[in-house]
Amino acid sequence: MNRRRVLKNMGLSLGYMVATPTLLSIVQSCKSEPAISWTPEFLTQTEGNILTTLVDIILPKTDTPAASEVQVDIFIDKFAQDVMEKEQQEFLKMSMKKFIDKALVDTGKEKAEDLTTEDLEPVLAKSLKYTKDQQAEMFETINSYTKAISEGTTAELEDEISRFAFSNNLRGMTIWGYKASEYVGEKVLAYLPVPGEYIPCGDLQELTEGKAWSL
Repeated sequence: MNRRRVLKNMGLSLGYMVATPTLLSIVQSCKSEPAISWTPEFLTQTEGNILTTLVDIILPKTDTPAASEVQVDIFIDKFAQDVMEKEQQEFLKMSMKKFIDKALVDTGKEKAEDLTTEDLEPVLAKSLKYTKDQQAEMFETINSYTKAISEGTTAELEDEISRFAFSNNLRGMTIWGYKASEYVGEKVLAYLPVPGEYIPCGDLQELTEGKAWSL
C-alpha cells in the first residue's frame, strides 16, 4: 500500500473531525519533537506502550515518519481523555482489553507488557479482515450494544466484534491523527498557510499535484 497516496486522497470521512477548542488544544500540544517516552493520561502505561506499537503497525516509517514519530499515540490518548464521553471511554477500554487478551492467548504469554509487534500484528490483521457485508452486520451489533448501554441496559458484545470495533476505530483515529499532525499537514498534504484565490472547479492534479488539502 502506498501510504503517501492514501493520505493524500483521504477526505473528511472520519466522524471525529470537529474543530472544537479542546480538539485544537490537543493538536497544538502534540507539535513538539517526538517523545522518547511518555506517560499516558487515559490509558495505563502498558496500554500506552501497546498503543504506540499498534499505530506504528498501521502507519510504519517509510518515506514519511512512523505514526509515533509525529505523536499519534499521544494524540489518541489525549483525545480519549479530554474529548470522549464516558461511554466511549469505557467502550475503548473494554474493546482494547479484548484485543490484548486475544494476543496473549495466541502467543501463550501471560503479561501484556511482553507483547511485541510480531505478537500484535496478526491480531490486528485478522480483526480487520472482514467483507463489507460482515462489517455491516458487526456495525449493527455494535450500534445495538452502545444504544443498550446508553439506556442503562445490561448488554454484552462478542469478543470477535469487540476486537473488530477496537481495530477499526484505532485505524481511523491513527490516520486522522497522522493527517492532523504538523509534519504531515505541511510536508505531505497540500499546505497553504495564507489562503489565496478560491477556485471551485479547478483540477486537483494541476492545483495541488493530486494532494488533499492540509486540515
